[in-house]
Amino acid sequence: MGSLGAFLKHPDDFYPLLKLKMAARQAEKQIPQVPHWGFCYSMLHKVSRSFALVIQQLGTELRDAVCIFYLVLRALDTVEDDTSIPNDVKVPILKEFHRRIYDPEWHFACGTKEYKVLMDQFHHVSTAFLELNEGYKEVIEDITKRMGEGMAKFICKEVETVDDYDEYCHYVAGLVGIGLSKLFHAAGLEDPADDYLSNSMGLFLQDLKYEENSVKAVQCLNDMVTNAIIHAEDCLKYMAALRDPSIFRFCAIPQVMSIGTLSLCYNNIEVFRGVVKMRRGLTAKVIDRTNTMADVYGAFYDFSCIIKSKVDTNDPNAQKTLSRLDSIQKACKNSWTLTANRKSYILKNQSNYSTVIIMFIILLATILAYVNSNRSNN
Repeated sequence: MGSLGAFLKHPDDFYPLLKLKMAARQAEKQIPQVPHWGFCYSMLHKVSRSFALVIQQLGTELRDAVCIFYLVLRALDTVEDDTSIPNDVKVPILKEFHRRIYDPEWHFACGTKEYKVLMDQFHHVSTAFLELNEGYKEVIEDITKRMGEGMAKFICKEVETVDDYDEYCHYVAGLVGIGLSKLFHAAGLEDPADDYLSNSMGLFLQDLKYEENSVKAVQCLNDMVTNAIIHAEDCLKYMAALRDPSIFRFCAIPQVMSIGTLSLCYNNIEVFRGVVKMRRGLTAKVIDRTNTMADVYGAFYDFSCIIKSKVDTNDPNAQKTLSRLDSIQKACKNSWTLTANRKSYILKNQSNYSTVIIMFIILLATILAYVNSNRSNN
């Protein structure tokens, strides 16, 4: 009933969801037959289905490099997160990981579920890595080295201050943005990007983790969301400078999803009770609608409006939050791309009963057609 209820409440989710489903099936059909590349792309679908879809925006050569970059950093993160590994074993592995990716025989038993499979069969990733162009390999090695050293530093050091938190986020998220920018340049598709802007692109995607439920914890949550949106204007500048359409969509879709997720998390007590994330229909809309910089400005404007509507004047950071949201909205308005007839992400009154019924009938007819098609094929 949950999916049906979502369709009835958001009938315009149906078409983007259908397109997303078809894109996912197409992506799975395109998994290479070569064993090591097949493993890498299959693993990518398992460890991050959403990223596996977004990466399809890229051309084949760059897509391969980004796939390996992602899996290498996922493997590095798996080592860091495994609490069963003693620190005197973990720290050297983190620091030396950038060398291990050159060894097609190396693997390390750690992690759980699909991450354990990734680590047990890491030789497939190394074999694919060795087939990349030298420019790509140099970038991946450099970022892996810097990230591994940063992770090792914070294995031995607690995050106690805001500066510590910002430094740790730079290592685990900001470096991802810097690495991607360098890969785009290595592909000859983009000019060298400012590391500061690239860092902001990575930081804006950083997952937030919070303490137990309480009023102060919600205020802490709001402070961290406020800290995250300080990077929004840098992200807009970065994306506006991109030239290649495929790289633009690859970068823009996750950024729109990020500010959408922040709009859900802000001042939301449910963050402490379970997983809070964008509904699948809204995710599908973002992927479908994010094609131009005008689309990005519109999305950032809409989601910043949603956050602004949730600001509690009693929150200690309310004025700082409102000030940063005003800056984002000003940047979007100054782009002169916000039009009255654009598709908005702000929910409007969807009580039009006839529209809901029509969409439900279309949904039912599509399902029946799909079932009948499968039967005839069998």
